[in-house]
Amino acid sequence: MGYTKLSFQLPFSIFTIYLLCSTIPEISAVGYPINVWPKPTTFLWTRPQAILLSPNFTISHTNHPYLTAAVNRYLRQVLTEHHKPLVKPPLNLTSALPLSSLIITITDVTSPLAHGVNESYTLTIPSTGSSNATLSAHTVWGVMRGLETFSQLVYSKPSIVASGLYISDVPLFMHRGVVLDTSRNYYPVEDLLRLIKAMSMNKLNVFHWHITDSHSFPLVLPSEPELAGKGAYGEEMKYTAEDVKRLVEFGMEYGVRIVPEIDMPAHTGSWAEAYPEIVTCANMFWWPAEVEWADRFASEPGTGQLNPLSPKTYEVVKNVINDVATMFPDTFYHAGADEILPNCWKVDPSIQTFLSKNGTLSQILEMFVNSTLPHITSLNRTVVYWEDVLLDSSIKVSPSVLPPENVILHTWNNGPNNTKRVVESGYRVIVSSSDFYYLDCGHGGFLGNDSQYDQPPGTDPGNGGSWCEPFKTWQTIYNYDITYGLNETESKLVLGGEVALWSEQADSTVMDPRIWPRASAMAEALWSGNRDETGKKRYAEATDRLNEWRYRMVTRGIGAEPIQPLWCVKNPGLNCAYGLELPRLEGYTGSICRNWGQQFDEDSFKHKLPQFL
Repeated sequence: MGYTKLSFQLPFSIFTIYLLCSTIPEISAVGYPINVWPKPTTFLWTRPQAILLSPNFTISHTNHPYLTAAVNRYLRQVLTEHHKPLVKPPLNLTSALPLSSLIITITDVTSPLAHGVNESYTLTIPSTGSSNATLSAHTVWGVMRGLETFSQLVYSKPSIVASGLYISDVPLFMHRGVVLDTSRNYYPVEDLLRLIKAMSMNKLNVFHWHITDSHSFPLVLPSEPELAGKGAYGEEMKYTAEDVKRLVEFGMEYGVRIVPEIDMPAHTGSWAEAYPEIVTCANMFWWPAEVEWADRFASEPGTGQLNPLSPKTYEVVKNVINDVATMFPDTFYHAGADEILPNCWKVDPSIQTFLSKNGTLSQILEMFVNSTLPHITSLNRTVVYWEDVLLDSSIKVSPSVLPPENVILHTWNNGPNNTKRVVESGYRVIVSSSDFYYLDCGHGGFLGNDSQYDQPPGTDPGNGGSWCEPFKTWQTIYNYDITYGLNETESKLVLGGEVALWSEQADSTVMDPRIWPRASAMAEALWSGNRDETGKKRYAEATDRLNEWRYRMVTRGIGAEPIQPLWCVKNPGLNCAYGLELPRLEGYTGSICRNWGQQFDEDSFKHKLPQFL
């Protein structure tokens, strides 16, 4: 590998040295006067100070196609972003020489972007520009995380960089992702590119793409073109092989894997447009008035499940799997298998005959898994299923059908309880608890005749018309411990987590604010945790940092929603909090704008105050 030095030449006028504040006492571990999100695991900075960044600043690195793209991107960013913090950092801008270079060293440049790749890094920025800043990592992907951190330490015009510091950083969890559903509503490719870009800023590394569902089949497959030809919403609402290649390559440049999900055998009503003979209960009314909830045909409008008794089903399914595995190089393949409804299968004559001979619906699902799981694993893929395949109360398979070495289960229901059940069975798990990580919750229902809206005003607080109410605030997401209730051995089976945006009521117009900065909250919790050095939840301290980070994301083109009035940020001494003025934390220079989301009671508040500090 060759060695490359990249630089941008900018006009250099005489710099005005601003003495931002007098010497500041040694900073405690509670907070920093400059923001990095997610918070690094180790951040040593005894004297908050900064130096100028030379307009001829360079980054030297080992040649690598994806690293070169990242270095070019970050070099341009640190020299031209000129971020203006919401609250001026109280740093001592020294008269030392400007920082002229960052030198990158990598132990292993060949490690591919895959689950478990080492993302750790160390970053040292000297107190004077007479020395070089250094960024060391085991892999290219660790370097990318370090470059993001470095970029967040640069601000102002002319560019200033925090100096005299040492950061050693490594994620707590290897799998940190976002689920986006592009079937119920379509998202243009540019939206998906922007999502990947924002994920990289937050050190998230997995875009779980829920591509298809009963509502539409937007992915154009070479072997089965009719699935999208007849199942997509329209010609302009499809993802071509060229689109996928562009997204995968873009993800590599930003250190984000793309894990495809083609949900089956349920959630496949859109397949019936091309192959009605392999889909049961297609285009039926999802929940007739005369039937009980347990006897519905789907969990929401949009019915249809693949028929595992039809040989044609496997012909089509294996073509789909082959094409998807070719288009997406990641070693994880998400095969769905959630929300299989008994009545949808029971209306099919062939299944009725099977059941009349003492067969069961669980046996039918086992046929499907036994016919598809080995095929997926033969393509060198690890199969991810939703938890239902093992835990559903009506239709599930025996653990003997799901070898733990080839299968990961993805939990979404019943809070931490189902995660506990899965790891107790010996499976690795990805957590997307709807109680904590579902970003669509609390936005109201989409059924036009929902009777709960008939209630007189003020008689019932309601649930927003959402099955998974309430709205999941960033605090709810930040505070969730995905290994809650697990012992040390069980915790090791938790790979990480994903926030999920299901798109019944979301599309391109609201994608950014629905995801950000709430996904940022999960990003920090899974990277460096949600507790301080004493073991207490740190979301109060995180409020100020997330305010600042959200603002910086907006300036970078990500439409993240606000978490507080700007007044709170601009007036840190006025305490956007409940009821009484809180003591300022020693060594902490930010505001104490915080909200515990509860009705204020002064006595209980004083009693609980120590746990928040």
